Amino acid sequence: MRGRFRLARGGGFVLDVDFTAPAAGVTGVFGPSASGKTTLLRCVAGLERAPAGLLEVAGEVWQDEAREWFVPAHRRRVGYVFQEAGLFAHLSVRGNLEYGLRRTPPGERRVRFAEAVEWLGLEPLLARAPEALSGGQRQRVAVARALLTSPRLLLMDEPLAALDAAAREEILPYLERLHARLEIPVLYVSHSAPELLRLADHLLLLAAGRVRAAGPLAEVTTRLDLLPWGPEAELGVVIEAVVAGHDERFDLTYLDFAGGRLSLPRHAAAPGSRQRVRVLARDVSLALVRPERTSVLNVFPASIVEVSDGGETGRGRQPLVKLDAGGAALLAQVTRKSLVTLELRPGVPVYAVIKGVALLMEAG
Repeated sequence: MRGRFRLARGGGFVLDVDFTAPAAGVTGVFGPSASGKTTLLRCVAGLERAPAGLLEVAGEVWQDEAREWFVPAHRRRVGYVFQEAGLFAHLSVRGNLEYGLRRTPPGERRVRFAEAVEWLGLEPLLARAPEALSGGQRQRVAVARALLTSPRLLLMDEPLAALDAAAREEILPYLERLHARLEIPVLYVSHSAPELLRLADHLLLLAAGRVRAAGPLAEVTTRLDLLPWGPEAELGVVIEAVVAGHDERFDLTYLDFAGGRLSLPRHAAAPGSRQRVRVLARDVSLALVRPERTSVLNVFPASIVEVSDGGETGRGRQPLVKLDAGGAALLAQVTRKSLVTLELRPGVPVYAVIKGVALLMEAG
């Protein structure tokens, strides 16, 4: 996907973006309030027409104002999920889903009814009325209804923002499952950094109507000049790994990633499945020689790529070290004394001693 929009709104706000996004996976759109996230989605959907706009999706031009070309919203084959589910109150869950299905001619349907129901766990809810559903259940129905239109592109505008914490935790596993199985591209707007770390493959950071940064999740979230990239974004990295197996004797699960083999407390993840794990910078310490006879199981050789001051930690500003562990990026937060006494600088070989690893989701 490739887009370029310049659109002036009231109050002096101007959306002025030029971006690309992958043809598959989830692109998280993140930024503070009034940064232009929803306006960008409305331009992509064709609900707003930028006077100098350009949009190409999967090789098809939807807008090119230089050639006076604009595909209207109803012809763009976009699925749009809003903060509120917007279900039809007079229809059951099945009726709401069938409404989405009927919007697409049979020969153009790429998502089957049974698939959408299974992906979102809706089988027990099909006969219910929307008023009998929880907030999380309503949003699951809204996502399934959008999918059943067989869209070329799925837009999700803060779909969990109106839910309480319990409802968000209820729906996130379903969105993670969807992330692993869906083949169409998704633009996912959120103000929650932890939410995007669980779901996104690619990030588009906005500020004051402009693109602050864009790129793969692992790349953007380890750019030291951007950190911290959100108020809830704890300093750290997300790593994709494959479950190598389980150790019944010691109650451990082993995951292989580019830098080696991680050991985690026993998890039910199936061997061979791809998992996403989170390693916080505060849980990574550095050593110049490999530690011996230590209780820490995860120790990996690495080299220092970059050093910066990092962000506020509550204990003053501490240096942040970016590492390359066999091609996987890691971040380590260290004291200034450690930085000086260990002579930590780019190019120095070290051992990353990882004290904590959190498994986030199945990646696919």
